[in-house]
Amino acid sequence: MTKKHNSENGNPKQDDLKVNMEDGSGQAMTTNQGLKINDDNNSLKAGDRGATLLEDFILREKITHFDHERIPERIVHARGSGAHGVFKVYDDSLKKYTKAKFLTDPSRETPLFTRFSTVAGFRGSADVPRDVRGFAVKFYTEEGNYDLVGNNMPVFFIQDAIKFPDLIHAVKPEPHNEIPQAASAHNTFWDFVSLSPETMHNIMWLMSDRAIPRSLRMMEGFGIHTFRLINEEGKSHFVKFHWKPLLGIHSVVWDEALKINGQDPDFHRRDLHEAIDSGAFPEWELGVQIVPEEDEHKFDFDLLDPTKLIPEEIVPVKLIGKMTLNRNPENFFAETEQVAFHPGHLVPGIDFTNDPLLQGRLFSYTDTQLSRLGGPNFHEIPINRPIAPMHNNQRDGIARMEINKGKTSYHPNSMSDGYPEQTKVSDGGFATYQERIDANKVRARSKSFMDFFSQPALFYNSLSEPEQTHVVDAFCFELGKVNITEIRQRTVGLLTQIDGGLAKKVADGLGLEVKEPEHPINHQFGADANPEDYQPTKVNPELKSSPALSMANTIKGNIATRQIAFLTADGVDGNSVSTMKAALEAQGAMVKIIAPKSEFVKDSEGKNIKVDHSFLTFSSVLVDAIYIPSGDKSIETLKQTPKAIHFIDEAYLHCKAIATAGKGKELIEISYVNNYLKKNPENLEDMGLVLGSDSDKNISEKFITAIGNHRFFEREKQGKIPA
Repeated sequence: MTKKHNSENGNPKQDDLKVNMEDGSGQAMTTNQGLKINDDNNSLKAGDRGATLLEDFILREKITHFDHERIPERIVHARGSGAHGVFKVYDDSLKKYTKAKFLTDPSRETPLFTRFSTVAGFRGSADVPRDVRGFAVKFYTEEGNYDLVGNNMPVFFIQDAIKFPDLIHAVKPEPHNEIPQAASAHNTFWDFVSLSPETMHNIMWLMSDRAIPRSLRMMEGFGIHTFRLINEEGKSHFVKFHWKPLLGIHSVVWDEALKINGQDPDFHRRDLHEAIDSGAFPEWELGVQIVPEEDEHKFDFDLLDPTKLIPEEIVPVKLIGKMTLNRNPENFFAETEQVAFHPGHLVPGIDFTNDPLLQGRLFSYTDTQLSRLGGPNFHEIPINRPIAPMHNNQRDGIARMEINKGKTSYHPNSMSDGYPEQTKVSDGGFATYQERIDANKVRARSKSFMDFFSQPALFYNSLSEPEQTHVVDAFCFELGKVNITEIRQRTVGLLTQIDGGLAKKVADGLGLEVKEPEHPINHQFGADANPEDYQPTKVNPELKSSPALSMANTIKGNIATRQIAFLTADGVDGNSVSTMKAALEAQGAMVKIIAPKSEFVKDSEGKNIKVDHSFLTFSSVLVDAIYIPSGDKSIETLKQTPKAIHFIDEAYLHCKAIATAGKGKELIEISYVNNYLKKNPENLEDMGLVLGSDSDKNISEKFITAIGNHRFFEREKQGKIPA
């Protein structure tokens, strides 16, 4: 039963993925066997007040299916959101590096499904914890499915997959009380970290603003590992994969994240779904860093070490194509929850390296799908099914959907003329790259992996001053939740190996002294190993800073899909609302009308303006900027609305752009913000404040510029506003 697909010259179409989609509208209700149901409201009984009968097969089928609706959630990455899309490569320039057709033929549009996720929390946890985000893409190519399974951080915590269960056991809720949920700020995680210096690079990323993205649409993605590209001649090049968001890389601040999780736990999921629904399709460019095989050992780090990145200043990222997410799932469970990714899903032209973390993942992902999805036939679930036809001798198993015809299910055979037959490499058959191996079997870690601190230092040195401040605050918050002094002290000791100033600031915030690490610093080695052989290697890299690592250097000026709150009440100036709304929406921003009550406000001429949310159901943490239109009566009402004043204070605390028109400034003057305005009456626009008069024709232009700058972190130096 071979699946057919729409194609032009063998090019699969996105609609091919819409197989097995059921739409019950206008249809008769049936059992799962197709039997039409007469009564779905009453079970079969012995009399209308009698016992329910065992023979009620309709009841049994319905209840049995309900009892089994939940499958085991993912052990990690349980909380996720997904979307369908397409990928198109820009040109054929990668032909000299790979024979993968979807990476070399610009005439092809490859359908795909992308899933974003948090790592630590359960499926029902909130969207904006401090956490790594998964970024997994399944390409449905004509040569088979290719899965690029990565994160929004380019490095990982550990170097060898054998430590992965330890890492996850440590970060998950503690086993005696299953607390805390979706959080790394607890004893067991930092106990593991403080004894495992290889974690420090990823820890620096986790403590940075990268761990609390503004939107799934505004974060980078990375393949993490070094892979291989193989060309038609069989030559290999090393490659690292990058996803670069066209909206830039933006985050929320920590206080904001805490409030978002309470105000809207589905913040990221809702944002992604609404953006696609509105036609504001999220886009990323796929980039590659390519290293010739002969240059494998020319760096001051090991390419096979998953705790290391290749600085873009050393090997630039070449942008080769674009991914566009343009369709939401029809059914969350069937698609987002059942999608099964695996780094071992390859196509000809892409292959593995000996990265020990990657090697372990190649086993783990298949094993996980067997547990979650019930057996070996998970590839037949529609969201996982390849567009390329499947023909092999695998048979039976739980939930088998393919109906295989014929008498043979083995190879070689003569009864079926040898089919399905093997394919030559020249005709597209996959062949593993022939890498020469001559080594002893050992349980050991390469000495070239022992530099644990130079790249964390590179990352910290590359951050802007506000970003560095946020890293310090994050360490103080996380370790402040640890109640074992020895763990805090060990962690500060590791920070001394990265940056002395960082260690001192964190120690001061915790009330500790700065102490050099105990000896030995690395506790990860076998029982018979010499600890001296596994201590960190001191490396003095030539590159001290990488601007590409700082979010301060991201794309700015684009306000598309930014959420702007208009604070209104009855009597608001309708022209002030409509003029600014039109200017913002022309730039792709999305306006939310907020008022003391739901439904409508009446403008100064008595016309209704539809309200999106009341102050009771909405908060400043859910938007990117706020605007206070003019209107005497509206402003007077808002002055008497404490939640409106709090809205302003909170937005200012979180460094967001604020604009007013006419008497809207009076609302600012009765807020806590005014205390800081008095101290800094000049350069308000440099601080993201656009206080315009009714006659100011440039107010919208100034406000759009302010929103495009994302945040105004200079405000953080002024002290905290009680919001």
